[in-house]
Amino acid sequence: MNTQPFYDVLEDTGYLVNGSPAPNVTMGHHARHASRRRNFKPDATWCGRSSLTVHFKYEPSSPSEDTVAQWRQEIWNEGTVPLLWVIRPDKVDIYNGFAQPRGSGDVEANRLRTFKRTASDLEELDRAAGHLAMETDRFWQHRIAHKINRRTSVDRLLLRDIARLERDLVSTGLAGLNAQGLIGRSIFTQYLVDREIITKGFLTNLAGRTKLSEVLRDQNMAECLFDWLREVFNGDMFTDNGASAKAAHLNRVANFLDAVDPDTGQTTLFPYRFDIIPVELISSIYEQFVRSEEPTTRNTSPTDVHYTRMSLVSMVLDEVMDECSGNETVLDLTCGSGVFLVEALRRLVKKRAGDQEPTRALIRETLYSQVFGSDKSKAAIQVAAFSLYLTALELDPRPEPPDSLTFKRLRGRTLFTGNIWDDVSDLDRRTDGRKFDVIVGNPPWSYPGKAFRERRTRTGAGGSRGTSLDFVERALDYASENTRFGLVLGAPHFFGQSPRPRQTLQHLLKQLVPVTLVNLSNLRGWLFQKVRMPSMVLFARHRRDEPPVITTIQVPWSPSGEKSHTFNIAASDITTLPVWDWERDPRFLKGAFLGTHRDLTLLDNLWRSNHELKDQLGAIGTKFHTGLTIGDRSRDAGAMGGLPWLDSAVAMAPFFLPPNLVPFDHDRAERPRDRQMFHAPVLIVRELLLGRHAPRPLVAVAERDVVYSNAYYGAVFSQENGDLPHLLAGILSSSLATWFLLMTGSYLGLWKMQIMSTDVVQMPVPALLEAVASEMGRSIADLARSMRGRTLTKQDWTALDEAVFDLYKLRPSERTVVRDGLFKATWQWRPGRDESVGPASTEHVMQYAKAFVSGLDVWLRTRNLRRVRAEVFDLSVTDPVRVVRFVLEDRPGPSVAGVVAPDGDMPGLLHQLSGRFGFSLADELARHQEVRACDTHEVVIVKPAARRHWMEVYGLRDADDVVSDSLRPEARDE
Repeated sequence: MNTQPFYDVLEDTGYLVNGSPAPNVTMGHHARHASRRRNFKPDATWCGRSSLTVHFKYEPSSPSEDTVAQWRQEIWNEGTVPLLWVIRPDKVDIYNGFAQPRGSGDVEANRLRTFKRTASDLEELDRAAGHLAMETDRFWQHRIAHKINRRTSVDRLLLRDIARLERDLVSTGLAGLNAQGLIGRSIFTQYLVDREIITKGFLTNLAGRTKLSEVLRDQNMAECLFDWLREVFNGDMFTDNGASAKAAHLNRVANFLDAVDPDTGQTTLFPYRFDIIPVELISSIYEQFVRSEEPTTRNTSPTDVHYTRMSLVSMVLDEVMDECSGNETVLDLTCGSGVFLVEALRRLVKKRAGDQEPTRALIRETLYSQVFGSDKSKAAIQVAAFSLYLTALELDPRPEPPDSLTFKRLRGRTLFTGNIWDDVSDLDRRTDGRKFDVIVGNPPWSYPGKAFRERRTRTGAGGSRGTSLDFVERALDYASENTRFGLVLGAPHFFGQSPRPRQTLQHLLKQLVPVTLVNLSNLRGWLFQKVRMPSMVLFARHRRDEPPVITTIQVPWSPSGEKSHTFNIAASDITTLPVWDWERDPRFLKGAFLGTHRDLTLLDNLWRSNHELKDQLGAIGTKFHTGLTIGDRSRDAGAMGGLPWLDSAVAMAPFFLPPNLVPFDHDRAERPRDRQMFHAPVLIVRELLLGRHAPRPLVAVAERDVVYSNAYYGAVFSQENGDLPHLLAGILSSSLATWFLLMTGSYLGLWKMQIMSTDVVQMPVPALLEAVASEMGRSIADLARSMRGRTLTKQDWTALDEAVFDLYKLRPSERTVVRDGLFKATWQWRPGRDESVGPASTEHVMQYAKAFVSGLDVWLRTRNLRRVRAEVFDLSVTDPVRVVRFVLEDRPGPSVAGVVAPDGDMPGLLHQLSGRFGFSLADELARHQEVRACDTHEVVIVKPAARRHWMEVYGLRDADDVVSDSLRPEARDE
């Protein structure tokens, strides 16, 4: 068979480079061997971040529609494959791998596009879905990807169908745990059938039927089958839950397996292949099962229960199990369905087996002695056992005959039911003080109630109403000095302003350094759909050779994240914060996530050279107060009667309160406040940031008495203060205030578009009485007045920002930091997020290059013997990357920057530049998302095309990194 067209297509699209696989690409028998699918065997596979996969299949002649539909069904069941390429000698068909399989018409409905093997079509295919497009996220913004999403992916539909099945069983009289047990046993058995561990012949001999659904329709035969399974496997999935399923219940499960719609009775294609569906996905039915438990058996908020996605599990275990020997013990204190334990078992077995095929004895030994979990939900532990059994069978190279596959029970041995907050939990009794090598998990984040509060009072533990930090403290009871931690926690507990949570956090992290914190706040729309609170991953003691630093990783929002449930992290998303800086001021932590070292330096400078706003307000006898709360109307509010009423429904504008506010006509309020709070002039700040004015705070000065609701807070000034409230209105409306609140505020950039008065009063401001008397101060006050009540332009805001910068005496580089902070703040709203991932223009890259050059010029000017020439390559807007080259010239400055045309297309440019450094820039980009290649006289920077990578502040940061690298002793020796 002539396969040259296959290799030519992969070369043209970057998956092969000079005949060798590009990073993350597996070819030939390696790709086929890794496949567990029965019919579809790929000829090549690309596996990117979080196991996201593209399969390539070569067919010298057109495969039948039935064949392609069968391939697609198997691929869909994997749950990680958005694309299937079917390559033929004359064309390439691209199929949607996330779309639900159809009984008929599947191929036409899910063919995204056909590309001919012409130069123009292959060039477009490369830009749309080539190797660099997939590695850099550009694919997800191409029109070919618009139909690809997870709304019809296997995980969504399986969870939906199982939830419906369970509801139907319970509604017809089967107890919740019994319904869950029946579903689990049926899925387990169907897995054995799909894997042909139980063959049709064996099933016929045992139960007289060839299909599991047929067995279930005969109650006697079903009981016979389940009795045999209980005897053979002797595990936790086949215990008797106290009540047998009736014929109607068994028929309903049979209908599920036969894809019979319970409403219409119509039969469709049963899309699920349980031998292909990842075990981790099957275990995610825990989310459905736990929610259906009787309320009397639960003591958690609904937000405690959530399905931990495999991309997150992989990220956690990639870190904590890196360089593990395979002999470690793993503990999940709140294991739920066992999704972390399942993947940990898989990795431990692989490590122990090495290059050899794992034996059943090795798999079982690992299962029984190295993987431990606890949960207070009996249903959860039942599913965890089920998931671990399936994984052991999946890892078993020859899981046959069925009679030889007996499992020991896990419950009470390695899986424990009970509350770990009990004085002596079941886990404590059974493990008897044992210490574990790896502790992982996704514990509940929300507040569990009175009993937990009493425990806190007794032990002196905890700090905030959430439990995240308490679980970290509890985990320390099971840890040695060398235990590695990987825990998914609630993010707000790391950024609160209250003293006690900060003290608790500092106490814990000082015991765990070096620490890596991964902020997942930007992903809350899809990562945990049932939980609105943002999340954080804590890694600890996993990089013991590092200095005492906190490494912060801000995972950005990306189009691929929402559509493929993957993470996209680049070097610009990683910052390190020395522990002593964090101890000196905990507010640096948030700045490390959302900013760069330049942002942290500016914060430090502002705090050192100014005073906090609350101190300056206190010096003139005022402070911010939260407005009136109507609430339960329990107190007299008559003193405010007739005053203009500013509530949350009022369309407040920058610097402007509507003149026709309705009178306050409530006699009573829950918190009426003191009448003096509403005496003019009042500086009023709206707590929520509104999209149409995003991302600047809404601030105005009320020149007449006005009563405002708790959607606002305000400070009263005297007439003698003159322009002072208007000066503050200008400062608090500036980009400097937005940047400061983004870097230090409790919520902005993390969770809510909300600014608290406790955040605002920490803002450093110049001496107010001196500032208001200065020409710059009066200028800001005049600008604030002039901007009141009219449509504001970009020029108006620029004028205000520059005036505030002048007042604070900010240097040009510091102004750049603040302006880019304003842009980052817009990412909390969809238009800003879209702009952040949109393609950077040549002008954007030019501004980045100029900032980079300015950062180097600070060093070059001292001797004025050299300058830098920046070359911004003029690439197509559809190219997945942008490229800049900086050349150090032996001539005096100033440095210059210009746009140059590449010699050929983008892949050719990367290949040409690679020759200068002896390695492939494209390969490095695929591995690290950003590339900075240096020698003694030039620097080449390659990054994804997304606008967020090419901000000026990153130009300054990258220049700092180049200078820092050049000053290292090893660099000087070279």
